[in-house]
Amino acid sequence: MTKETFKEKTFPDAPGVYFFIGARKEILYIGKATSLATRVLSYFSNDLTEKRSELISTMVREAVTVEFQQTDSVLEAYILETNLIRTHKPRYNTIAKDDKSFNHLIITDEDFPRALVVRGKDLATRFSENEVAYTFGPFTSGTLFREALKIVKKIFQFYDTEKPIGAKTSKVTRGIIDFNKQIGLYPSEDKKDEYRKMIRYLRLFFEGKKATVVRELTKDMQALAKQERFEEAAQIKRKLFALAHIQDVALIRDDFRTYRDAKSIRIEAYDVAHLSGQEMVGVMTVVEGGERHTAEYRSFTIRSVSSAHEVKALTEVLERRLAHTEWQYPQIIVVDGNGVQARAAEAVLHAAGVVIPVVAVVKDEHHRPKRIIGPRKLVHEHEQDIISANAEAHRFSLSLHRKKRTKRLLA
Repeated sequence: MTKETFKEKTFPDAPGVYFFIGARKEILYIGKATSLATRVLSYFSNDLTEKRSELISTMVREAVTVEFQQTDSVLEAYILETNLIRTHKPRYNTIAKDDKSFNHLIITDEDFPRALVVRGKDLATRFSENEVAYTFGPFTSGTLFREALKIVKKIFQFYDTEKPIGAKTSKVTRGIIDFNKQIGLYPSEDKKDEYRKMIRYLRLFFEGKKATVVRELTKDMQALAKQERFEEAAQIKRKLFALAHIQDVALIRDDFRTYRDAKSIRIEAYDVAHLSGQEMVGVMTVVEGGERHTAEYRSFTIRSVSSAHEVKALTEVLERRLAHTEWQYPQIIVVDGNGVQARAAEAVLHAAGVVIPVVAVVKDEHHRPKRIIGPRKLVHEHEQDIISANAEAHRFSLSLHRKKRTKRLLA
């Protein structure tokens, strides 16, 4: 799609979600915007590759049109974007492809349902299917998600206690609960129906059905007014006002910025070690949130290369890694070398239909990092973790190679 084609369409200066559509009418990419007009226009700047990545530039070239859905607030655009990515799984929405490290909102299946924030990798271990009534997510930015929940909780007062409401607690905790009950901050049996209705509204809101919530609240408000229960009707009126004037200033930020928890950034680094083509091994190391995950390190004895051809060896390693679809995908892949290694890695990913940014760490004659090749913004934000993952891959590959060489010599 070209800038000239884009100019033929009209986008509002309002929040919403946009869709880049391919030649077969498939959704290539979904994004949210504070201003649809400004945000979509930014994809047609001359420095898109530098600001985003070559992959996003490729996506724009593949697209034949851009559609949009306007929302009343940035908060609603954020929730709608998450729901649509989960439903359609667009090829170029790489951040949300693997949701194991990202936050989810669950609503428990209890007499007094709780709304809890749970990481994807903890969903199955902490809760059974019978304990969860609804799941929303993945929300790829912990910071943005927490800001969104603060806004929502002011409108729909939900409970996010560690233990189920009514569970056995310590004497101190019971005292706190009794106090909270007195000031209306803890659910009681006589208000169970009212609380469950609030949870229903919370669920509908996260399903993108604000209009249904507004319609039902308006009906309740009118019924209460007819019964001359004016104080209760006024409480609902305040909720309706809050829904119509959502204060989401905290969510209105530069849309180019990547909203992610540092803890959510998973980096896989690859390296190949050999001696004149002998005892060649390839390795994968994992760094997440700046911490090494040694239990997820992997080694590969090279089978397809008999000479010192590191690029072919790297290709084999990545192909074998991608064959393991049960392994969690990273958000960044790091290779040791230069543009040749980076392009080889991107070719393997492209052939597998997987979209993950690749960076290459270029070394000097003393094997020290001198520069990093890759998307400028990505490199700037995660430079230290990229270098750390690369160094760990080099250490691990040399260690394995020495062991194999020693074993062969001893044999």
